Amino acid sequence: MHRSARGRRDTAPVRPGTASYRSALRTPGAAAFFLAAAPARVGVAMAGLGIVRLVHAETGSFAVAGLVTGSFAVAETLTGPQTARLTDRFGQPRVLVPLLCAHAAAIAVLVALALSGASAVPLMLAGLAAGATVPQFGALSAARWSALLRGRAELTPAFALETISNDVAFLLGPGLAVTAATRLHPAAGTVLAAGLVVGAGLVFAALRRTAPAPVEAAARDRTTARGLTALLTRNFATLLAVGLALGFFFGSTQVSVSAFAGVHHATAAAGFLYGLMSAASLLAGLVYGRHRPHLPPAAQLPLILAFLACSSLLPLMAGTPWQLGLALLLPGAGVAPCVVVSSTLVESVVDRSALTQAFTWTNSASAAGVAVSAAAAGRLVDTPAGPRAGFAIPLLALTAAAALTWARRDALAAGPTGSRRPPAEPDAPRADH
Repeated sequence: MHRSARGRRDTAPVRPGTASYRSALRTPGAAAFFLAAAPARVGVAMAGLGIVRLVHAETGSFAVAGLVTGSFAVAETLTGPQTARLTDRFGQPRVLVPLLCAHAAAIAVLVALALSGASAVPLMLAGLAAGATVPQFGALSAARWSALLRGRAELTPAFALETISNDVAFLLGPGLAVTAATRLHPAAGTVLAAGLVVGAGLVFAALRRTAPAPVEAAARDRTTARGLTALLTRNFATLLAVGLALGFFFGSTQVSVSAFAGVHHATAAAGFLYGLMSAASLLAGLVYGRHRPHLPPAAQLPLILAFLACSSLLPLMAGTPWQLGLALLLPGAGVAPCVVVSSTLVESVVDRSALTQAFTWTNSASAAGVAVSAAAAGRLVDTPAGPRAGFAIPLLALTAAAALTWARRDALAAGPTGSRRPPAEPDAPRADH
């Protein structure tokens, strides 16, 4: 038998300030699950555009393609927290393997229906099934990092690695989906995305040694109640509001950048402009993970949000596409540090029995913000104010989030119960499955 991740993590504590990407990845088992999740993240990032290309190619309708993709996104947002609750209760391998099998079946049905010329309703139902069964690899991976490194200095660079991996996935995924669907076959993007999700997901599930231990049957009711209580606190609600504000930033910026490029007869440049912001986020995440401020996370978060809000003024002043590209660099540089600090605070204020749920809920809050703000920005950019009206949305949302987190900074620093968390008791080692 081997000692579990929980049994190992307290044996070699690392002094604050000495942690790095290398020390995080050298934690036994960490590099394996992190690398296993990376292709799966790319597959998730490919899914939306892959479905759009497939359905449009077979039906000739962007409206139907949008309905199917929207069904996928809505199902993913609504069912993700429920799947996470089962994962916290029964363990990642027991939930992830059947979920991946169901996802593979749902994608197979969706592709078959599209290629056979099915109508919108069956395609939407297949899209719902595919979205409901896509695993939340970001939450699953973050929960593993927390189980390995809870209370250790490496946790912050570990969350920075998570953010960087997501940024890379969403830089590569959409282009890969379009290239596969265009050059190979309309279904190739969707099939490749599902293959990456299922294949890498099965490898991830097989790495049982680093999976957080499920709650023992005798303690389930008690820990479930404790985890639910942790998700109903004002601290966690504050962090959900941050996720929502970031979603408003992403959704409105995507639409506004596209509209701005169209107004200036540079539609093809929209992806490049948005990519500049993603690249700035990626670089900022790399730097932040290596050289972190000495302020506690609860004090950092309102400052980072205030930086994001102030830098969101710059796109409002851009007059040409190249000016907009430069204007997007500063807000992009604030995104990764904001996500890292927010994840660190989620880990500190939520009981470990509900961590996967907590990370999934923050992702869902961000997804909801994207959906609402994209719709709102779409209406605003069609007014005489044009794209500038859309760029005003993240300014307002981030300003409100900065004010909220500043007011709640002491409570966030105090942890889950409103008082400083006592040192965690060492966990008993457990045998691997």
